[in-house]
Amino acid sequence: MKEILTIIRMNMITPTKRALSDAGIMSMTAKEALGRGKGMVDLSLLKGAEKGYEEAISQLGQTQRLIPKRILFCIVPDKLIKKTIKTIIKVNQTGKSGDGKIFVMPVSDSINVRMGTRGDIVLDEA
Repeated sequence: MKEILTIIRMNMITPTKRALSDAGIMSMTAKEALGRGKGMVDLSLLKGAEKGYEEAISQLGQTQRLIPKRILFCIVPDKLIKKTIKTIIKVNQTGKSGDGKIFVMPVSDSINVRMGTRGDIVLDEA
């Protein structure tokens, strides 16, 4: 089983939830976040600002603010990993900067607190 952590635009959370549900992936958790990718940042200015150079800090100005995003967490059995990723990409891919990121991480176990069951049986089985 894997955890699929996805960072997407705020306005894409409802279409993404709907598409995942339609694909049989019902269990998920969403969280609001602030962030930015490297697409709109002049990395040389950012490095200078990190070192404390006032010229670089002043050139960054107000344009490098953190942007509201959503983080979506899904824990899925191995057989649903590709389907989950394809669904997320299909809904969120516009070809423009800011479409998001997907991270896939291993999960060693899952436990249903109420029932005490463990493993893939706890997860969606579409």
